Amino acid sequence: MPHTMSRMGDVLAGFHAAWEFESDSVLIRYERGIRTPKLFQALGERRVPLEAIEGVTLTPGRRGTVVLRVEPRAGADPLIEAAAGQLKESGDPYRLVLPAERETLAEYYADELRALLTESGKTERYLVAPPEPPLHFKAYDGKASFDGDAVSFRWSWTGASSAKWKAGDQSFPVADLGGVEWRSPEMFEGYLRLLPRDADPSAAPAVPQADQDPAAVVFGLGYGPVHESLPFAAAVLAAVRERGASTPVPVPVPAPRRDPADIAERIRHLGELHQQGLVTDEEFSSKKAELLAEL
Repeated sequence: MPHTMSRMGDVLAGFHAAWEFESDSVLIRYERGIRTPKLFQALGERRVPLEAIEGVTLTPGRRGTVVLRVEPRAGADPLIEAAAGQLKESGDPYRLVLPAERETLAEYYADELRALLTESGKTERYLVAPPEPPLHFKAYDGKASFDGDAVSFRWSWTGASSAKWKAGDQSFPVADLGGVEWRSPEMFEGYLRLLPRDADPSAAPAVPQADQDPAAVVFGLGYGPVHESLPFAAAVLAAVRERGASTPVPVPVPAPRRDPADIAERIRHLGELHQQGLVTDEEFSSKKAELLAEL
């Protein structure tokens, strides 16, 4: 009986991952280990439908290896869309690195996979599932959280700019968002910025620096690493697109009551900023009243 990929369960194992070929998809399972890229470990596994694949390549790798790679269609994967070409080659979740002696087997699977591909071009919807909320990560100037319905930014006492401190902690319902801009923390001045829905591009509003923008959190050494902030961005992006397609009526959710000790600490810090002249008398009184109202 000929060996075909129509038989579910064929597995090709490489470094850091194993690909299981099924009749309608490729299931990628990433290894857990100290040498496995942290992004792969965070993703765990991903099912890539064949309709999400544009093409397949097999190329020589480094140090006696070959690389099997599937090219996702534009718009098929929110993770790749959020990354916008900023992922390093070693962090590409669609690469399977194998020992060179397995090249013949890899070539066989590449040919079999190509024969099953029937779709091309940009997709109208995401075909690869995004990371599931709740998700959160610690940025340099605050903590970002996403529960599936809203993104929240809670500013750090030491890292946040006075502009963000004055604006206060932020909450952005998915229904109010139009997209996400992610600049890798491995690049200079990395950040995650939330884009408003129905923004008029012809107006070309001046966009503040990320450290001054209450709709953005900034990264830094050890803050907002790729394996935390990129899945976060992808999940928000997917939720925005899904919400935009279904346009449900948002249901207001009452804000949770704050811990009194937390409020007291914030008022103390606000007083320090006031004494240093970073906030005016009026701003101090207004913000203090706002914090006390949260008790």
